[in-house]
Amino acid sequence: MKKLTVAALVVTLCAPLHAQEAEDEGFDLMREGARQLFRGLMQEMGPALDDLQELGDEMRPKMRDFAAYMGPALRDLMAEVEDWSVYHPPEKLPNGDIIMRHKTPEEVEPTPDLESPEPQEQIDL
Repeated sequence: MKKLTVAALVVTLCAPLHAQEAEDEGFDLMREGARQLFRGLMQEMGPALDDLQELGDEMRPKMRDFAAYMGPALRDLMAEVEDWSVYHPPEKLPNGDIIMRHKTPEEVEPTPDLESPEPQEQIDL
């Protein structure tokens, strides 16, 4: 009887330790799997990221020149146009001209008046 009680006590104490080891092993396997996944993604994406870096290096001086050249003209245009929603998107004509057409009154969506909101239907709870 004493041997059975000691065996039961050992099994009772060792069972949680075994479960903890199995849980830790599963966590370690998941961590290693995630590590391998990210390592593989980095290897696959590395060349594309390098190409993107080269493109950025190539475009940086061109964008700087564009901003220096077009910046004042765009600033003036922004000051002249009060509401961009009354225009259609820009169109490029076959001769290279770019035009922006006004929308007709039917095409202009009414903007909500923020100062006098519409009364909302009340719900009794």
